Amino acid sequence: MNGNRVTIRLFARLKDIVGTGELSREASSDATAGTVWRTLMNEFAELRDYETSISVAVNEEYARMDAPVADGDEVAFLPPVSGG
Repeated sequence: MNGNRVTIRLFARLKDIVGTGELSREASSDATAGTVWRTLMNEFAELRDYETSISVAVNEEYARMDAPVADGDEVAFLPPVSGG
């Protein structure tokens, strides 16, 4: 794996599950935001509950799960906003 290092930011309930708001992980050179999310789900199984409802941002821009990530990028995952 060609090591790209990405910073992962987690908010609200996701932060609670993981125990921190920021992680650093290696990602392959062809990684996407979805690849990063699947890596996290493998590490923290409880995140699977949010798989279909989270939003993602790459470098502070809302993105899709198929958005590519590169070395030094920040990937943020945000759970759905609750409330009425």
